This record gives sequence, structure tokens and C-alpha cells, in this order.
Amino acid sequence: MSQLKITETALRDGHQSLMATRLKTEEMIPILETMDKVGYHAMEVWGGATFDACIRFLNEDPWERLRLFRKHVKNTKLQMLLRGQNLLGYRNYADDTVEKFIELSIKNGIDIIRVFDALNDVRNLEASMKAIKKYNGHCQCAISYTTSPVHTTEYYVELVKTMENMGADSICIKDMAGVLTPYNAYDLVKRVKEATSLPIELHSHCTGGIAEMLYMKAVEAGVDIIDTAISPFSGGTSQPPTESMAISLSEMDRNPGLNMEALLEVAEYFKPIRDKYMAEGVLDAKVLLTDPQTLKYQVPGGMLSNLLSQLKQQNAEEKYEEVLNEVPRVRKDLGYPPLVTPLSQMVGTQSLFNVLTGERYKLVPKEIKDYVKGLYGQAPAALDEEIKKKIIGDEEIITVRPADLIAPEFEAMKKEAGELAKCDEDVLAYALFPQVAPKFLESKYNEKVEEETTNDGIQYITVTM
Repeated sequence: MSQLKITETALRDGHQSLMATRLKTEEMIPILETMDKVGYHAMEVWGGATFDACIRFLNEDPWERLRLFRKHVKNTKLQMLLRGQNLLGYRNYADDTVEKFIELSIKNGIDIIRVFDALNDVRNLEASMKAIKKYNGHCQCAISYTTSPVHTTEYYVELVKTMENMGADSICIKDMAGVLTPYNAYDLVKRVKEATSLPIELHSHCTGGIAEMLYMKAVEAGVDIIDTAISPFSGGTSQPPTESMAISLSEMDRNPGLNMEALLEVAEYFKPIRDKYMAEGVLDAKVLLTDPQTLKYQVPGGMLSNLLSQLKQQNAEEKYEEVLNEVPRVRKDLGYPPLVTPLSQMVGTQSLFNVLTGERYKLVPKEIKDYVKGLYGQAPAALDEEIKKKIIGDEEIITVRPADLIAPEFEAMKKEAGELAKCDEDVLAYALFPQVAPKFLESKYNEKVEEETTNDGIQYITVTM
């Protein structure tokens, strides 16, 4: 077997899972060049909720963050997570918007795009995969792992074969809720390796307390790459710690060979940053706790922290366990969708509404209605007919590829954004997050620089905000 490789997730999924993606660009830049010396296969730095958090909470340009990462990281591949036809938003976008987003992601510095669909509906991957190949990116297709009566090993093996035939360069087993158990992982990796010659990467979370065991069994089965997070942003709802896995695996013949001195420097750098966010309450200690009940709830780390945050806003933290117990019931009603963005947020919100209103499906978000209508793709299993009728009545259900119903929209979005958007990257921010992007774009360009020449002949720069 070839040398095992490691992808570092702290700059994206690590802080997304633990503290709702609140790390600032200025907190990451100083350590990037050290991270570049570690010997990682890749660094996951973008995608997921980073784009949303940058413009909604941090008043940062996510595109500029990516360009800065690329400037400081010369030897390591930069990786991002993409939700297929959803891109980084919460609805399906037209094919021309998908292509433009991928073109600019690669142009601004991304090497590897991990693309997935929340329902494992490969029709929702077609446009993304074509664009990634067109602009010479590495296309990693992810299977959204979950367990249910329909999600069997055979189901996943066939899914991987389909993805390979569609042009995938590698495959990721994306265990977003940390529910893949060690021996099932061994069997799944073995079976997938028999079905394809593509490199296989494994992504999981420590929430249920089994991720390190899971990784060891997957490595024994021949997995090629594992996702880990530097220790200050590891554990709990995040990934296993990079240093611990690197030391443990250095004792086998597939030693990943990471630069331990550089790794320790990275860990020391992030410790005070983590401590600051813990002291501020941004990083809630609850998400660092092991919860084997996760294996029952199947709730991914980011979803746990978001649910807790939503309940705090409603002054209903005592309902946390009740909401978690409602999640698997809602999931069954809706045909066992894997709990990954955006479905995790949708199922989580519906569960929250069911508990807070005291009546199941009394209040139903538009996104859940669209899902039931088929606008997100095909559900893995048939939906409960009674629930379906309660949610959408007698409305028609669509069976075509959802994006076939969306007309080209990028040029229209450019016109709609108007003077707010100074470049195509701005247009995409507007297209993905129309509610928050205008305020962000106004702020981005609100800094006017005026040159004034005084009587003494000296030029002064006046900055007005």
C-alpha cells in the first residue's frame, strides 16, 4: 500500500464544527507558512460555511481570504467543500452560476474541490463536476454517509461506481455526523477499494467518541487519505487531532511522515486563540464533550452547535435534548435524508419548530416544503404520505433534475446587484446571500481614499469610512 496522506481541516471544518466558523482571516494568516511545511496532502481552507460567516458575521471578503491563503501556501494543495448544485448557499442555483463559481474558486487559488449532494442524488453533481474538470481542478466526489434501511454497503459501492463513471478524480467517504463505526468502516473501505482504483479519503467527526478507532480500522483496510484537525480545534464535534494520529500512524509501514516540529508549532500558535474564544463563549464547552447518543441522533457537529445557538436565542436551552430526540423522527418522516448541509439545517430547524410550537409540522419552513416537492432532488426513501400531505397538500412533485427548472441567472444577478458589485466575485456573493451581501458589499467599498495636496506641497491621504 502507498504512504498514508493527511488533510488538515482546522482552517475550515475544525472551527466550523466547534465555533460556527468564527476564526478570522488575520488569526490564520501568520501560521500558514509553517503549516505549509508540515507535509499535508492538502489543507481544507474554504467552502462549507466559511463564505457565509465571512460576509454575515466577520465583515470579511471570503475571496480575499482565499487569495491570501494562496499567497502564503506554496507547497500544499488548497481544498474546499462544495454542496453541488447548492454551491455554498441553501438552494439550487442555475448551471451558469455553478460554473462561474467554480471557475473563480479555482482561479483564486483552490486546487481540490470536494463536491457532494446532501441526498446523494448524482444529478445534482453533474454541473459541478463538468466545471471542475473544465477549469482543471481536482474533482473529489463525496458520498454523504448515513445509516438507514436504504443506506447499505451495496448502495454506497454502486454510488462510488457511478461517480467514477461521471469523471471523479478521487472519492471521499463523508461521515459528517460521526456515525460510521470502525468495523463497518473496514468493510466499506475494503468494498469500495475493490470497486474502484480511485484514491479514497475518509472524513469523520469525534462527536460519538469513535472517530480515532474508525480511522485506524479504515487505514488497515487501505484508505488513502484521512481528515484531521490540529489539536486546539480537534475533538468533540470536530475531527481527530492531527498530531495524535500522525504519531500513532508513524509506527506503521504507511507512516504519513509529517513534520512533527512544524505540527507542534502550529498547535502552540492556535492554543491561545482557542482559549480566547472559549473565554468569550463563542466556543461552547458542550461541543467538546463526547456524546455517544450521536450514533442515535446522527447529528453533525456544525448542526449541534447551530441548534444550541438557536435555542439560546429563544431562551430555550432546556429543550436541547428534546429537539435532538425529535431529529431522527423528522428524518424518518422525510425519507431518511443524510444530515448534511443544507438538509441538516432544514431537518434541525423543523425539529426545533416541532418542539417549540408543541405540534409537529404546524410550522414548516419553505425549504422543507421545497424538499418534499422534489426541488432538492430525490429522497433516499419514500416519504410518509400523511406527513407529505400535511406539508404540501396536493401540490405536484417534480421528478426531473431540479436545476433543469432554473433558467440561466448569472447575468440577471449581475444586473440586479448593479453598482454594489464591482467584480464577478461580488456578483456571486450577492447571488448566494442576497439578504446579507448588499450590506457587506456597501461596507467593503465604503472606504474612500482621497488625495489632498496642501500649500506645503506634501500629499496627505485622507481615509473616510
